[in-house]
Amino acid sequence: MMRVTKRRMTGLVAMLLPLGLLVVAPSTTSGAASATTVNVVGYSVVSTAFSALEKAFEATPAGQGVTFTNSFGASTTQAESVVAGQPADVTLFSQQPDLDLLVSAGLVSGSWASYSAGAAEQNIMTDSVVALVVRRGNPLGITGWDSLTKKGVQIVTPDPISSGSARWNLLAAYESQLQQKQSAAKANTYLNKLIGNVVAEPPSGSKALATFTSGAGNVLLAYEADGDTAISTGQQVQVVEPKQNVLIQNPSALTTSGLAKPAAVAFYAYLFSVDGQTIWIHQHFRSTLPQFQKLQAQVFYTPPKLVTIKALGGWTNVTNKFFSPTGIVTKDEAAHGFTS
Repeated sequence: MMRVTKRRMTGLVAMLLPLGLLVVAPSTTSGAASATTVNVVGYSVVSTAFSALEKAFEATPAGQGVTFTNSFGASTTQAESVVAGQPADVTLFSQQPDLDLLVSAGLVSGSWASYSAGAAEQNIMTDSVVALVVRRGNPLGITGWDSLTKKGVQIVTPDPISSGSARWNLLAAYESQLQQKQSAAKANTYLNKLIGNVVAEPPSGSKALATFTSGAGNVLLAYEADGDTAISTGQQVQVVEPKQNVLIQNPSALTTSGLAKPAAVAFYAYLFSVDGQTIWIHQHFRSTLPQFQKLQAQVFYTPPKLVTIKALGGWTNVTNKFFSPTGIVTKDEAAHGFTS
């Protein structure tokens, strides 16, 4: 049965304490990195997490004298800014096509996925799933994806032109129908009706959350991390965990300038370390380190049905089918007045 819950990290804290994972241990990188600035560019939802990660890294020997500049925003917009000249050493995007823009521009090696630092998914720094965020008490009785096309539902979700979060949301919505054995035609009709209930499309995931918590709409489609963060900061919301979902995989890479900076290389390794990934978990993101998988299964919900991009034929196939000029999402957005 669908669970509607106020998830908190109390249980995770209790389980991590015996493992000694709440204490940021010194980095295994030998020697302090030279005093330098590391330029971090990422999608909007990870802004708070990076504040915690950078502070923790600065307390390690490798982080002594290292400073950071940060730029966070809508994932595709951020990637386009880097291509246009935005300084970037460490990058983290919502979806792979955004990282591919940097590869095409010669700013990231085509073999970026070969560096995994022990992660189960090569160069995927964090995982997540889509959450349905509703007002406290769930006044509309939202139980899952099928509730979102009903009359009176007002959805807030980011703009799929600029936001990777938006693309994950709409992809998960469409795939939820196929996972329930509906035909492609019925899935198309469902997605069109869902987009017809959208009342706001802010440019990024974090701005969508701010729009929702300020009073717009009655359902927010968001990263699981955004929903949990809203709850932990006292917002009057709760999360509905749908039975069907997609595995959100967030790709990361060092740029050519980052590879030339010892401090950037050390920080990037820290992000994949046990210490770094522990912080990611406390920021409501799912670790990609194998040693955390059993623990996470006790804390994060496990959708009965979870589809991956690989199972859908890869990002090229997904982009062409949904987000190209003739794609399903593009047509549905235009039909309801959402245009670039």
